Amino acid sequence: MKIGVVSDTHGLLRPEVLPALKGVERILHLGDVGRAEILDELRKIAPVTAVRGNVDFEGACARLPETEVVLVEERYIYMLHDVKTLHLDPAAAKFAAVLSGHTHVPNFHTKKGVLYFNPGSCGPRRFELPVTVGLLEVSAEGELRAEIVTLRVS
Repeated sequence: MKIGVVSDTHGLLRPEVLPALKGVERILHLGDVGRAEILDELRKIAPVTAVRGNVDFEGACARLPETEVVLVEERYIYMLHDVKTLHLDPAAAKFAAVLSGHTHVPNFHTKKGVLYFNPGSCGPRRFELPVTVGLLEVSAEGELRAEIVTLRVS
């Protein structure tokens, strides 16, 4: 299964995002959506699960949950906006991955058998950071493979 992972759109869904997510079976948005219409546009590609970020304080985005747990190919994935607010031990809770945004810095690493994945930001550019989305592939055996896709934007 191939999953699109996005974060920090801040009200801007760049046209380069949609082709980068082509072929995904699900999209996970890690907060700072900015406008509920962004989730509607993403739903045209695949089903969307989203959490609330620190800028999502009005309208439909304010009603998004702070955290979410999704089950993909029998693996549990924990979603939140800011990994610094994580108040549980993902390894002890048997999560395969923790997905977060907030920093706009794309990265991933594994700790105690848990994948920590931040896709960066695909909204307004922050400083000199790249504009990115993430792809997460879950094999039939439950193995996770994270990829960061840098978008060419002007």
